[in-house]
Amino acid sequence: MASNIRIIFYGTGGSWPTPIRAMPAVGIKIDDVLNLFDCGEGTQKQIMKSSTSFMEIDNIFITHFHGDHFLGLLGMVQSMSFNNRSKQLNIFGPKGAINILSNALNVGYYTLHFPLKIYELEPDRTYDFGKFLIKTTLNDHPVPALSYSLEEKDLIKIDPEKAKQKNIPSKIIEKIRENGTYVYRGMEYRIQDISAGVRRGRKIVYTGDTRPMDRMVEFAKNADVLIHDTTTDSSFEPAVNEFGHSSSRQAARIAKRAGVGRLYLYHYSPRITDTKVLLEDARTEFENTYESKDLMELEVKVRHDE
Repeated sequence: MASNIRIIFYGTGGSWPTPIRAMPAVGIKIDDVLNLFDCGEGTQKQIMKSSTSFMEIDNIFITHFHGDHFLGLLGMVQSMSFNNRSKQLNIFGPKGAINILSNALNVGYYTLHFPLKIYELEPDRTYDFGKFLIKTTLNDHPVPALSYSLEEKDLIKIDPEKAKQKNIPSKIIEKIRENGTYVYRGMEYRIQDISAGVRRGRKIVYTGDTRPMDRMVEFAKNADVLIHDTTTDSSFEPAVNEFGHSSSRQAARIAKRAGVGRLYLYHYSPRITDTKVLLEDARTEFENTYESKDLMELEVKVRHDE
């Protein structure tokens, strides 16, 4: 059975919060597993306004350690502890994560009442999280920084007619799909006997802060959703690139070359009050471009052709 995958944009701004925009934080929920990508100041309050709870979060992936991308962790971890969290929280980041976060999370007086693990991830690696994979690449920013690709595992499709012909009970279909073979009441059933091919897993790429780079084209190839740094419109490109960011036009060019399904603009400069100019700029290069907005939620649907 295909998973339910939902993206929640908790905060879409960059650098500092504004009255209309919160700091970077994106949730990607796969069935009952909630993953948080970046955790800027005020993220826990944004989550409270959403359909999710910060107590649900299983994994947090930090792209880099500029303050607007991780300072929300300090308060949120303490709130989790005050609310009697018991399940483990995993926090992942680039080189330096263990030292930086260990120090940051020990600020102030409080008692941590749940297991918390911090991990440093390497670029150009694949990590298995059961239902999905996390892939990493080094992006182009002035400090150590990772981009993340969350990829649903490929799913073997089931031919219901073949299953019916072999009198296979519906309650064991998922067991056969999961294990390849399954013995039920003395009979062995094989996945190849009821397979209807493979449905490619859905893919979501979150760049974090980065200059435009060719490596991102391959990293984001055929992604269903690309959430790319689009700090300004193209009129500010020299300056925005100097500080390690991309314009909406540059992100759209990457999206087009990578053949992604949809591009979402993200990490708007606090000086940008009207994002329509960014959208118009991007759509001259890639039509399937959309604005992300605080507290916007979207479902990543299974492709109709699969």
